[in-house]
Amino acid sequence: MSILIIITSILLVLVILMQNPKGGGLSSSFGGGAGNQIMGAKRTTDFLEKSTWALAIALISLSLLTFILTGDNSGLSPKGT
Repeated sequence: MSILIIITSILLVLVILMQNPKGGGLSSSFGGGAGNQIMGAKRTTDFLEKSTWALAIALISLSLLTFILTGDNSGLSPKGT
């Protein structure tokens, strides 16, 4: 399960780094020529945004599932109890 969390985290970082809020990133590399005809800049941005959300949800879900399955909640209760 930890391997899946690590892979998801790395993919999430890569997808976020490909984005650029000012119109750069991966979508700007398709700015001219055949790249814009095959896969437009708007579609690339939509794909990266949807990928970011999907990977973030997957990471949170995997983390919660791992926590639930391991049953290690010793850090949640106060020391005295």
